[in-house]
Amino acid sequence: MEEYHKPVLLQESVSALVGSETDGIYVDATFGGGGHSREILARLSSKSRLIAFDRDGDALGNRPDDSRLCLIHHNFRFIENFVKAELHTGGVSGVLADLGVSSHQFDTAQRGFSFRFEAPLDMRMNQKAEKSAQDVVNTYGQEELERIFRLYGEVENSRKAAQLVISARQAHRIVTTGDLNAALKSVTPALAGHKYLAKVYQALRIEVNDEMRSLGKLLEGAAAVLKSGGRLVVITYHSLEDRMVKNFIRSGNVGGEVRKDMFGRSGAPLKAEGKPVCPAEAEIGQNTRARSARMRVAVKL
Repeated sequence: MEEYHKPVLLQESVSALVGSETDGIYVDATFGGGGHSREILARLSSKSRLIAFDRDGDALGNRPDDSRLCLIHHNFRFIENFVKAELHTGGVSGVLADLGVSSHQFDTAQRGFSFRFEAPLDMRMNQKAEKSAQDVVNTYGQEELERIFRLYGEVENSRKAAQLVISARQAHRIVTTGDLNAALKSVTPALAGHKYLAKVYQALRIEVNDEMRSLGKLLEGAAAVLKSGGRLVVITYHSLEDRMVKNFIRSGNVGGEVRKDMFGRSGAPLKAEGKPVCPAEAEIGQNTRARSARMRVAVKL
């Protein structure tokens, strides 16, 4: 059986999260294969608790047999609601989020996340959600598709790509990854075509799962549930995510607008700690999907 997901920056992220406070209450916002959660639990005392989130039902089977863990099958955007309901009072010592897609989602053909497999065009992290990638490519207008490709994937020739999708679906509904790849064939470079398609698929995945809005809600919720001195650790995989996290830590909002009161004090609830951390070459050699990862750490003021 293949590994569900190989956690990125495992030791670095958990060390930044837990530190010396082993009796605290922590949150793993992206449970996935449970790698980060297991490492967190291994460092915590019997008095501690870990609240974890994952909207993908496949991840629930990775739950370890540990009474300290509360695993919630829901989107991490609702972190504030669920954590406050669980705790009733007080705040948490740390929140960890390893964003992006798990290896299981990428490598399970029928989930439709990858252009490498012929499969239904799906990409839903929550398989009970209504909107799939198939719905996006068959119902969105040309301007909407162009915006998604340009904004979420930084796709070259995004207008032409949108036009090709519209033209292809007029002939027949785009149902599979193969249908989409064929529709984009004329703009897919002969060399490094996988990079072009990866951008298109990233853009569609972000739209299907409303990832940018969910991330914004997660950051706001994390800041709300962290106690003073609590730590936020976020691992991102592309510039859009990283920019939002950087902006929020610096200004308290994902847009990066610095707001000050009449005394010139910033309303940002967090303070960055150290510089962004990237995986070592040795880790990238063992897990190529770690190549684009970047970890940011902040402390609640």
